[in-house]
Amino acid sequence: MNQRTILFISKSETSASTRYRALTYFPYLQATGWNPVHIAADKSFVRRMQILQRAAKADVVVILRKTFSPFFIYLLRRSAGILVFDFDDAIFLRSNGQASSLRMKRFRRMMKICDQVWAGNHYLASAALAFNPRVSILPTSVNTEKYRIDARKPDDSIDLVWIGSKSTRKYLTDALPALESVAKQRPQIRLKIIANFDLETNHLKTLPVQWSEASEATELANSHVGIAPMSENPWTRGKCALKVLQYMAAGLPVVASPAGINKDVVIHDETGYLATTEQEWINYIQRLVEDPSLRKRLGETGRKRVIENYSEDNTAKALLTSINNLYPSR
Repeated sequence: MNQRTILFISKSETSASTRYRALTYFPYLQATGWNPVHIAADKSFVRRMQILQRAAKADVVVILRKTFSPFFIYLLRRSAGILVFDFDDAIFLRSNGQASSLRMKRFRRMMKICDQVWAGNHYLASAALAFNPRVSILPTSVNTEKYRIDARKPDDSIDLVWIGSKSTRKYLTDALPALESVAKQRPQIRLKIIANFDLETNHLKTLPVQWSEASEATELANSHVGIAPMSENPWTRGKCALKVLQYMAAGLPVVASPAGINKDVVIHDETGYLATTEQEWINYIQRLVEDPSLRKRLGETGRKRVIENYSEDNTAKALLTSINNLYPSR
């Protein structure tokens, strides 16, 4: 029996959605008889032809987040035996949360032509169900073993950590007044920024760390408290709490905004705190800075919650079930 091939198409191999919603499942797919392949999509004619050629040879084609022109979608639909769409952001909106008729049109077109849709949370699934009844929720998950590290946290500072990119920098910037206020009273705190930028601050010490896949788990584990500020709007409701899951997997207590599915992942006063106002951010961070035993207890409970509910082992089983249910219908 020939090995079955599943082709993943995404923006790039290094994007977070590709790493956490495709590449991480390759070992699971290979172990169950599938040959997973990834190809990055760009607008060049040569690459588009390569995608169509590979799609024609694959048993299942999964598109991650990308929406294409009507003509290319028509060709891809004719080439692919089984077509799946996977998304973990509100791609039918502008990034500020405002409606976009163009993005919604492209989203609707993608939903209608796919055999199956995988959505990262309930909010995204509801949007997809308006155009396709075959929608499953596949939450973003993490490899919890990757974050099981013998941490070496500094003794002379309390490191708040934030991991992200320039596209989400605005949420961290919005939290700076609260962080600066804490730093005035607790000069031992630092803000570790795992990204590709640094911030200018007045009282708060920053520790910029260039992100890399090889070091991110260690950098998180060597910190004390994970923070995840985020405004609440239609765009952020589509977020799948990746950084919160990473913090909790690394055994860190979390202070997060109750936006998106943060409020579902974080159990207030058990795995961390959900902060809405500036004063709440100040109070919860101060509480964690002052109490090492509290940090330890919340961090351990958070890691246990991720292992039980958001580990890639669990999501991989759901993904494989969905694929295997689709394949016989070809």
